[in-house]
Amino acid sequence: MSITVHQFPCLSDNYGYLVRDEATGLAACIDTPDAKAILDQLETLGWTLALILNTHWHADHAGGNEAVKAATGCEIVGPAEVERLSPVDRKVSGGDSVTLGETVFQVIESGGHTLQHVAFYSAADHTAFVGDTLFALGCGRMFEGTARQMWDSLQRLAALPDDTKVYCAHEYTASNARFALSVDRDAGLKARTDEIFHKRSRDEWTVPTTIGIEKATNPFLRAPHLRPDLVPHEAFAALRAAKDNFKG
Repeated sequence: MSITVHQFPCLSDNYGYLVRDEATGLAACIDTPDAKAILDQLETLGWTLALILNTHWHADHAGGNEAVKAATGCEIVGPAEVERLSPVDRKVSGGDSVTLGETVFQVIESGGHTLQHVAFYSAADHTAFVGDTLFALGCGRMFEGTARQMWDSLQRLAALPDDTKVYCAHEYTASNARFALSVDRDAGLKARTDEIFHKRSRDEWTVPTTIGIEKATNPFLRAPHLRPDLVPHEAFAALRAAKDNFKG
């Protein structure tokens, strides 16, 4: 099996993703942050859109659903919460799977940022689309869920193979790096942040990342190591609260 991932910036700091199953030529978009940008990219690429795969209901992820569906006739797939913004043709949750041509995406429960947030993972392609749950050197804010829920979600993603490419939804990495340096003195983190700041100074992307890189340097995945005085989800909660109030 093989997929091609086409990544492009949109809105102020979102990334859009179009994914093509090479065996059949069918494509999916991961979320719909900007309908016009998505449709323009599809036209340029000449790809046929079969699916929208929504990770969660926020407007910068599902706000373009109806316009993209109207233009392409695609099927909208996502958690039930997406119906806050648009109809959903197929509702999915953790443990389900979605097929794009010959590509199978496992649906991973990843609530916390929103209650029913999901990620889409292709084991054959070592690729995960994680929305706003896991970021390069960061994680999403808990707008709806609890620290325990978010920690459990991050652990499900951390359990994926280390070489899994992680496509998150935003270019937040420089801000995340500044916070990471305030709580962790690890030499590997310092080397990574130096590279990140260099890339961002040249307006280069820092996404995708990998599960292995995040396990080694992301403070939210390293929370039990950074706060060994607390049980893991409480250590995570303490770091998340600190990030919410970080001014650096």
